[in-house]
Amino acid sequence: MPKILLVDDEASVIDFLQQELAFEDYAVLTATDGQAAFTTYQQNQDDLDLIILDWMLPKMDGLEVLRRIRKHDTIPVIMMTARDYVSDKVAGLDGGADDYITKPFDTEELLARVRVILRHADQQQNLQAVYKFTDLELNTKSRQVKRNHHLVQLTQREYELLLTLMKNAPITFTRDELLDQVWGVDFEGQPNIVDVYIRYLRHKIDTDTQRKLIHTVRGVGYCLRDDTHA
Repeated sequence: MPKILLVDDEASVIDFLQQELAFEDYAVLTATDGQAAFTTYQQNQDDLDLIILDWMLPKMDGLEVLRRIRKHDTIPVIMMTARDYVSDKVAGLDGGADDYITKPFDTEELLARVRVILRHADQQQNLQAVYKFTDLELNTKSRQVKRNHHLVQLTQREYELLLTLMKNAPITFTRDELLDQVWGVDFEGQPNIVDVYIRYLRHKIDTDTQRKLIHTVRGVGYCLRDDTHA
């Protein structure tokens, strides 16, 4: 039974949606302010499958709750709000929301969005894996990276760059290939951004060890390689 955290400061909305969600066989936890929402999330994060989060909340607004959650979790979040400005929708989605629904809405539409997001999350769950290369480990479910069992804190872009190298090790990627894979084919910045992020990764992955894993292939690009077995 999927478990959903429903957050809204209106008791009537909570009562109605809780009944509708329960009727669809979802387990529902509730909160009526931002602080309570984040506390409830922290206490139940290992069991939660989805958060339906109102924007306008007392104590802490929904966008701040979302930002705090996104610091260490990729749980699906639907923002639910009366704010219908495009800039607000963009802010919510850029802040990490997976979907956005504007009040007033039809209950069936919300339920359909819940089904779609949970189905997508289930598909992603099946694709999740742990990649290992010597003493380097990357877990796509927790999005944690460890080197010699020590946690390595990476930014989103650093994580995506390392994941690309690990999934294809020891294949060498050109800068253009890494730009397409990590930054996207529409990226219009400078190609040397790859060199900058490789340097960031080396500082975090290779600095405190004699066993260097991130290598430059002169005239070609970069790869993940273990030279101790070369």
